[in-house]
This record gives sequence, C-alpha cells and structure tokens, in this order.
Amino acid sequence: MEIPKNYLEINKASWNQKTAVHVTSDFYDMERFLNGKSTLKDIELSILGDVSGKKILHLQCHFGQDTISLARLGASTTGVDLSDKAIEKATELAVQLNADAKFICSDVYDLPNYLHEKFDIVFTSYGTIGWLPDLDKWAKVISHFLKPDGKFVFAEFHPVVWMFDYDFKKVQYSYFNIETILETEEGTYADKNAPIKNQTASWNHSLSEVFSALLNNGMAIETFEEFDYSPYNCFNNTEEFEPNKFRIQHLENKIPMVYSLTAIKK
Repeated sequence: MEIPKNYLEINKASWNQKTAVHVTSDFYDMERFLNGKSTLKDIELSILGDVSGKKILHLQCHFGQDTISLARLGASTTGVDLSDKAIEKATELAVQLNADAKFICSDVYDLPNYLHEKFDIVFTSYGTIGWLPDLDKWAKVISHFLKPDGKFVFAEFHPVVWMFDYDFKKVQYSYFNIETILETEEGTYADKNAPIKNQTASWNHSLSEVFSALLNNGMAIETFEEFDYSPYNCFNNTEEFEPNKFRIQHLENKIPMVYSLTAIKK
C-alpha cells in the first residue's frame, strides 16, 4: 500500500479549513459549551471513570472542547492536534475558560519529539484513527505516554460504517486497510452546506488491526463494546430514534455504528 508522502499537508489543510466552519457551527454549539455544557458523551464517560486529579493526554483533540470538558471534571489535560488553526482556537478557549488544559500542535506519530511527560490516561474519540495510516505506530505512541498501569480510553466509529458510500446505499470500501482513500469533499460533517472544498487522505482500520496494534505494544484490552447508534448526527440519511442517538434510517439497528474499548499498559 502506497502512502502519499504529503498526506499530512493534505489533511492539515483540510482540518484548518474545517476548523473555521466548525467553531461557529450549530453542531459544536459553542455558546452552550462556553456556558458550561460538557461535550463528552455517555459512551466515553462510562469508561473514563473518575478523572479528578488524573493527568490525561487527548490525541487528535480538534479545537479542544472534549479536552476542556475533561479539565472541568478535575483532570489536568494536554490536547494534541495536527491543525495549527484548531490548536490556536483550543488555546484561546482554555485561557478564556481558565481551564487546566494545554495544547500542542503535532502529528500523533511525531509527538514524542515535542512532549516529555507520562499520563494516567490517554484518550481519543470519534473519527480519529482514519487519518492515520499505521496503527502499530499509533499504539507505540499511546504506550510511550502511559504510566505503568495507565489506561487507554477509546471511542470510535465502527469500521463497518466506513465500508459504505456516503448515503449508505452500497458497500464501496474495503473493511481492511488495503489502500489510501484519497477523496475531495464539499462541506463538512458539521455543516454539509459550508462553502468549502478540500482533499483528504484516510485509511480504514479493522477491529483486528486495532486490537493487534494495542496488544503488540504492551497493552491488555480490558473492555470492549459495540453500539448500534452514533451519539453524533454526522452522517447522511440519519434518524434520531432516541434523544441524541442517531442511526442510518433505512438500516435501522442492523449495523454497528460505534465501538469503545479500554486497555491497560502492562
């Protein structure tokens, strides 16, 4: 599988464009966030446990809402993202809200060159690993930053979701990581009519690839769960069948939409 040498530049440019739209979108609901609303969902809250007094590293944090929400729960947080525009906004929000959160602009793989601390918890969620070509390198970074007995907490869209075309009418992509998916998209999941157009490079990752990467890098999987809904309304042809639970309408509860797992560094 050939990985484009410039994939980081492609995706950084895309996320810089998206950030400007996302910050003012209804999807990210900045007004309620600034007034104290947590952006964390029940799926990840149930496996995070009590984070008070914990040091948390949040990988691929976008513009920091979840990182700051974790800080509001009493954690000392560090958020990391590839997009310099996202990190600028996150830093501004942390100052504005007086949150115990700091932010670093870095590619996940490169992070050990910029950060020299260990953490109780490494956290990442929803639409993150698809931007990374190599999960073994990803898991190495997670293991590197965890203290012994530290916990990795992960919530992500299910790989079955990424097999479908955008309207969930047909299976278009492989379940397995066999190719770089280069696409040009208009708008963004947070505002489908936004006047932006950008190229992206992404990769599909099977569950076995995720598990193997973690197990091969000194972590023991502690919990794993699959869900037949998404807590975000970010796909096409969705229905909200319960408050804040979204499915693909014509697929009902027949496909998994999200999974969560925790792993402990041995």
